[in-house]
Amino acid sequence: MLRAVTTGHPSARHRARRHTRRRTVRWILALGAAAAIVAAALVVVPLLRPPGPRPLFQLPVACGETWQLGTYPGHDDFDVDLFPTTGEAWGRPVLASSAGTVTVAGINGSLGERTPDNPNGPRGRGGGYWVKIDHGGRWETQYLHLLEPPLVREGQRVAQGEQIGRVGSTGNSGAPHLHYEQRRGWEKVETHFDGQPSGITNDDTEYTVERTSNNCSAGQP
Repeated sequence: MLRAVTTGHPSARHRARRHTRRRTVRWILALGAAAAIVAAALVVVPLLRPPGPRPLFQLPVACGETWQLGTYPGHDDFDVDLFPTTGEAWGRPVLASSAGTVTVAGINGSLGERTPDNPNGPRGRGGGYWVKIDHGGRWETQYLHLLEPPLVREGQRVAQGEQIGRVGSTGNSGAPHLHYEQRRGWEKVETHFDGQPSGITNDDTEYTVERTSNNCSAGQP
């Protein structure tokens, strides 16, 4: 019986198939690299743009209410703690300072066990229940230590004055209050409410100021 004799060299057809496979692999790798570059550009380029004008942020509390804004040594520059000047803090509505899109609605750190029924329970860590809102133009607000899971979800569009949660003491909090921040790009900045600066720019000393909310929807007084 005669057998096929091989010379040890690949046939022209075999060489062509290998060449086609290599070329296909190169195309796939090139397309993958191009897609990665485009995806990175979509993320990075907007971050490199200068921030837009500051939105007309309002106090994140009900229309007409007067609250104390404060800071203390070790609190971190520009961070603001809000306490009502009258009435109980627990459960007070927390409102969006300006229209935007919710980017975070969940838990920062751990919750702890402080509740209206157990106000001196163990503290948690971090911000507890919290919300972040993107207002466009690289402006963002953050709301921490909420009483319970936020009333909004990630990706949800909210209007100015829309309730996003309730005042609590979750996370690393000693008493019911709202910890609040305004951010421009990657940096925290001095909070402004109704176009006026809060005066809280550092945590070198204890400082408090009172402000009345103009976070009023249509039809509210």
